[in-house]
Amino acid sequence: MIENTKEIASLIRLLDDPDAEIFEHVHDKLKSYGSEVIEYLEGAFGQAFDPILQDRIANLVHEIQFNSLKTELQLWQQGGAFDLLQGALIINKYQYPDLDEQKIINQIESIKRDIWLQMIYDGSPAEHVKLINHVLYSIHGFSGNTANHQDPQNSYLSQVLETKKGNQISLAIIYSVIAQKLDVPIYGVNLPQHFILAYTDDSLVNEFEGGILFYINAFNKGFIFGRRDVDMFLKQLNLKPEKQFYEPCSNSEIIKRVLRNLISSYEHLGSTDKVKELTQLLEIMG
Repeated sequence: MIENTKEIASLIRLLDDPDAEIFEHVHDKLKSYGSEVIEYLEGAFGQAFDPILQDRIANLVHEIQFNSLKTELQLWQQGGAFDLLQGALIINKYQYPDLDEQKIINQIESIKRDIWLQMIYDGSPAEHVKLINHVLYSIHGFSGNTANHQDPQNSYLSQVLETKKGNQISLAIIYSVIAQKLDVPIYGVNLPQHFILAYTDDSLVNEFEGGILFYINAFNKGFIFGRRDVDMFLKQLNLKPEKQFYEPCSNSEIIKRVLRNLISSYEHLGSTDKVKELTQLLEIMG
């Protein structure tokens, strides 16, 4: 909790000082307060009429928020990256720092409940997938954003839940998070150029099949397909059929893929600052 609010107010007033040395000192001092100083900076921004001061306040707020985001991502990664939804929410806060995380969690829970109410737990894997597909795509209206596939908004869960349109990986994250909450073993597979899902069954594990019953395309309304289709897809890309293209990947790999998608989207838009920052986030992931 910041005790000396008068000092904060004085420092903020000095942010537009023309002397570069004074500005640097003030900037660094305010930055050292971390997230706690943001509300004071935002209040000052609303009262500022000088564009230079507004610009400096906005940049400082972004710097503080970005530092906080880097720390959060680092802690998530070092802590074992167990919660995929949490990882996706951290990335979401890059573009939407004031994100209401609980709202997203509630939206996911609400979809899960809609499926759970109709679920027959001794049903077959295909029946489980059919039900998830029905609720996600027919009732809630999710679909792949084919018209504007490069849009970075496709990678932010808050926007995907709002518009009901996303890319391969954001739809797969929503799909697998909900499935796992229902104890349905569906996990992401890092297939090149197309992120897919696998329905796993530990009782089937052998060297070749890796315990996978079938694959699911979350981008195409939960379409079910088999290993042979993955073989053909890799053949089209002139890629060797490596084990990693067929089996579930870690949550860290999924978040890395989200970051790579965002970097590609912002490169396409020419947003070099965002590309630089997202590359820093990707480096944190190792």
